[in-house]
Amino acid sequence: MPLPFAQRLDNVETSAIRELFKLLGKPGIISFAGGFPDSAMFDVDGISAAVQQALASEPGGALQYGATEGYQPLREQLAQFMAHKSAQGVAPHDLIVTTGSQQALDLLGKTLVDPGSKAIVEGPTFLATIQCFRLYGAELVSAPVDGDGVKVDELERLIQTHRPKFVYLIPTFGNPSGALLSLARRRRVLELAVRYQTLVIEDDPYGDLYFDAPPPPSLLALSHEVPGSRDWLVHCGSLSKVLSPGLRVGWMVAPAELLAKATMCKQFSDAHTSTFAQATAAQYLAAGRMPATLARVRQVYGQRARTMGDALRAELGAAIDFVQPQGGLFVWARLTGTGGKLADGNEFARRAIAQGVAFVPGAPFFCADPDPGTLRLSFATADEDRIREGVGRLARALG
Repeated sequence: MPLPFAQRLDNVETSAIRELFKLLGKPGIISFAGGFPDSAMFDVDGISAAVQQALASEPGGALQYGATEGYQPLREQLAQFMAHKSAQGVAPHDLIVTTGSQQALDLLGKTLVDPGSKAIVEGPTFLATIQCFRLYGAELVSAPVDGDGVKVDELERLIQTHRPKFVYLIPTFGNPSGALLSLARRRRVLELAVRYQTLVIEDDPYGDLYFDAPPPPSLLALSHEVPGSRDWLVHCGSLSKVLSPGLRVGWMVAPAELLAKATMCKQFSDAHTSTFAQATAAQYLAAGRMPATLARVRQVYGQRARTMGDALRAELGAAIDFVQPQGGLFVWARLTGTGGKLADGNEFARRAIAQGVAFVPGAPFFCADPDPGTLRLSFATADEDRIREGVGRLARALG
């Protein structure tokens, strides 16, 4: 007898990225596939000191059950962390701590999505977002993006047509697009939220990973310029890309009524995010080590991004098209087919594996009308020599 699985599982399938990882055990393979930071960038000494301080100063708070909303010292530190990035007026009670920002997305799915609910996402967007919202029965609508982020005129048309429950965006160095939403478009998005009374979810795990000039302020930071927009805005943040994914510390800023519902759902799932991890993160932020950590990470990732861009232009030339990333972890590219070269990302991925290099084909990142020529390359975990060698292998795979 087959097991009686929930029908909602029919809406999702195993992550194409996770499946690709099964192929990466081949000796000597160079991976541009992962979406994670370089473990060599972790401030092990600083985290170790934060652990010791957490245990010395308040062992009960670090090791005992805690409030579902989050460890209060961490909520205070996160409010300050956002204030330093111009997000003024965010009080500790305006946010809850989540087990990574991905749990925030799951909580939003639980609290907002009914079967058949419409939601607008970028095309392309974070694969786990597509899977999460579809698991709860959402009908996803794709909004096109370019190098300046989501095309707001098209976004407005889609809002008018579909009247979605919410719009989900990664405005700053999006995964996978790497796109950076321009300041003018950010203001327009907030204005659309107010005009159509449509909730906008801002996912911001990469905003601190800029290479040269800082990006425009987050939607959260800009919301004070657009009256009423804070009532229609959710902001999700994470320490995973800038401190450590293993801590699984994220947060969500949202209107009070939504936070209350999300907190109730979080009680059902994990009671609270690890108090030990929260206390460690609170001590780390309080120690003032984050600015130096970010400066180092920005410098290293920025150089790797430039190295990858230079290598792609030199080795693949007109056969590939991409916008040089200004931050984040990814190069989003498209095979042009120029000169009769391969133009299919899935086939290119198979050939690349045979040459000893891996990346993620772009089609799974679209909720509709996937572009088969696209691909995502991560430069975060390979040093410059391996980036050059890996791109050389890509050129051989392309033929």
